[in-house]
Amino acid sequence: MNLGDLRIDSPWWLLLLVLLPFVAWARRYWFGGRPALMFSSVQLVRGIMSLTKPNSEVLLGFLRWTALLLFVFAMARPQWGEGTEKIRASGIDIAVAFDLSGSMLAEDFQLKGQRANRAAVAKKVLKGFVDDRPADRIGLVAFAGRAYIAAPLTLDHEFLLTNLDRLEAGSQAIEDGTAIGSAISAGLNRLRDLDSESRIIILMTDGQNNAGTVAPLTAAEAAELLGVKVYTIGVGTRGVAPMPYTDVFGRKRYRNVEVNIDEETLQKIAEQTGGKYFRADSQRTLREIYDKIDKMEKTEVEVERFFNYDELFPYLAIAGLTLLLLELILANTVWLKLP
Repeated sequence: MNLGDLRIDSPWWLLLLVLLPFVAWARRYWFGGRPALMFSSVQLVRGIMSLTKPNSEVLLGFLRWTALLLFVFAMARPQWGEGTEKIRASGIDIAVAFDLSGSMLAEDFQLKGQRANRAAVAKKVLKGFVDDRPADRIGLVAFAGRAYIAAPLTLDHEFLLTNLDRLEAGSQAIEDGTAIGSAISAGLNRLRDLDSESRIIILMTDGQNNAGTVAPLTAAEAAELLGVKVYTIGVGTRGVAPMPYTDVFGRKRYRNVEVNIDEETLQKIAEQTGGKYFRADSQRTLREIYDKIDKMEKTEVEVERFFNYDELFPYLAIAGLTLLLLELILANTVWLKLP
């Protein structure tokens, strides 16, 4: 577990913190009422008690429990700084072309048993794919009536996913339509000058090319020349799909619209570039498609990551022992516990 420059090597030890309140209660319940010494004279006890400070129990308890906390944190092995290690990574550059046309709002998918639109499900599945490939540079191309770069190729996947969340299908900010050729071209512009082991485009769409200035098969020819594979995914059920709309009273209604995915063109694009065409008609099948692409596009390379962590265990352990020793000395000398 990493927290900025702080790394917790054995975080499971921190679960002991949950037990500390129970230990405190048990100690008070079983041992809190037992006298330490017996005196035959109450006057003698009062005289001795007058020598103790009223806040001794609070301070001794603070020292004791702070020491225990330090011991727990020490066992979790916190480390501070930077370091190095070699890992096996895929080393692939991926541009994902995401369809934002209005038809992506059709609610023919499900999330957690509830009706959901294609864009929402595609986002969720794509996030899982990105999380599974931490060593790959991934970029995002958004398209509807035109295409634009929503996120450049980056290893900063948190930045990438933040921009993915900002995408809205059917938004008024971009003209409606489906510019498949332009989307592929935009992805190629980001991949063309890179010398990575593998460069791929994953294109998700639910329609037919009806916008843009570049024909889909022309873009596919350019991808073939550049050695970029294009995996195409047709998103949507078969037949008709429920499309939401708002009636004159502001209520959400649905009407059935025909699903028109140009599977023939998507198939040709994939075949020409060495990729593959998939059809996703549910969240499960879309997730399986990304799993297949993940397995097909694995190019193992050795990557060196740099760390230089200093162990904080001895400092915390010494501090805990010091506080515990101080508590024992005070409890048995200055603030000797009496009934």
